[in-house]
Amino acid sequence: MPTGFGRLWTAQTVSSLGDGVSHAALPLLALTLTRDPMALAVVTAAGTLPWLLFGVLGGALVDRWDRRRTMWVTDTVRAVLLAIPAAAAALDMLSIPLLAALAFLLGLGGLFFDTAATAYLPDLLGRDPALLERANSRLRGSQTAASGFAGPPAGSALLALGRAVPLLTDAVSFAVSAVLVRSLPAAPRPEPQAHESLLRQAREGASYVFRDRLLLGLALRPAVGNIAFIAVETVLALFAHDRLGIDTYGFGLLLTAEATGGLLGAGIASFLGRRLGTGTALTCTAAVEGLAILGLAAAPNPYAAGLALAVCGAGMGATMVLGPSLRQAIVPPHLMGRVASTSRMLAMCAAPFGAFLGGWLATTYDVRTPLFAAAGLLLTMTAVTSTMTGNRQVEAALRAAAPAADEPALPESRDAIGEDAVLEDAAQGSPVR
Repeated sequence: MPTGFGRLWTAQTVSSLGDGVSHAALPLLALTLTRDPMALAVVTAAGTLPWLLFGVLGGALVDRWDRRRTMWVTDTVRAVLLAIPAAAAALDMLSIPLLAALAFLLGLGGLFFDTAATAYLPDLLGRDPALLERANSRLRGSQTAASGFAGPPAGSALLALGRAVPLLTDAVSFAVSAVLVRSLPAAPRPEPQAHESLLRQAREGASYVFRDRLLLGLALRPAVGNIAFIAVETVLALFAHDRLGIDTYGFGLLLTAEATGGLLGAGIASFLGRRLGTGTALTCTAAVEGLAILGLAAAPNPYAAGLALAVCGAGMGATMVLGPSLRQAIVPPHLMGRVASTSRMLAMCAAPFGAFLGGWLATTYDVRTPLFAAAGLLLTMTAVTSTMTGNRQVEAALRAAAPAADEPALPESRDAIGEDAVLEDAAQGSPVR
């Protein structure tokens, strides 16, 4: 692994910790201002809107811009943005519209940062499939630990010290991330595509996904999976309380079991890919997710439910390492941002359907019905996509992408970039401005 990966890993871990702090603090801050469920929902939904509105266009912009610069400028802007509500909180001027605007802008920043990071990593690692799996395993594991375990409790504790404290903590995390990313080696600039409008480039990226059976199969997994998982999440608290007799504290432990499984899955993803082949491993992890949700629906007690969620989390953790790693290894560099953002947008757009499905099934039938439906949906998706993402298709795609993989990785430090690149860096303006 090149030295630069350690800095990227540290930057994303620190940023994920800040995200976990904000994820817990923003709803609690909103709760200090209103008890209106719709107002609280607006704050929550505002963070997902950028992906729905600008997902593909954001990917097209990232494919035009310098990816390293996009990351550090985005994190710098997010750090500055968080200072505004922190000051408002200190002056007792917070409002629901301000929190909703903050959630939207942070989500927009996340769109640019995440897409640029996804596109930058293959350049840093020379598009080596094995290195990409190892890297994504580490990134996914640390992200789960930081944003899932450490961040939310820290956000709640910091809020007790003052309403501005968690916001300032998240701002510091973004500032640290920006400094670390700024020190990374420069990536090759995408080839300019003259005389093409932004919309045309965005359509090109989306159509590239839909025309390629392997990429379409990789995109369908998180999209269909989100419908199923959000349907479960919508009724999980009610299911845990009514069917399993779990109190509030126990429900937190139930979610911790899922996150623990996610860490395990991320850790063994590379091993599964080597032993089974990436295509077969993806099919197996998807089947495990569906069977685990089926086990959750039939769980007779909280312990069985916790085990089912841990197994489901392990399947999800492995899938979220193997799928993106394969995509990064086979997609041409100049399309990487658009392909990644298109896949992410499909997954984000699917989430509201899952919430509606879960609520409707629980209201019309029974609180367990959404879980059975989600399991059926996941297993059906597994059967359909297994023919699209099998080992044969994966190996053919990797062979086709092999010439790109022969290119050298980025230099390991800024010292290796060369004086010309540093001067060029200083001369070019920020792509975000």
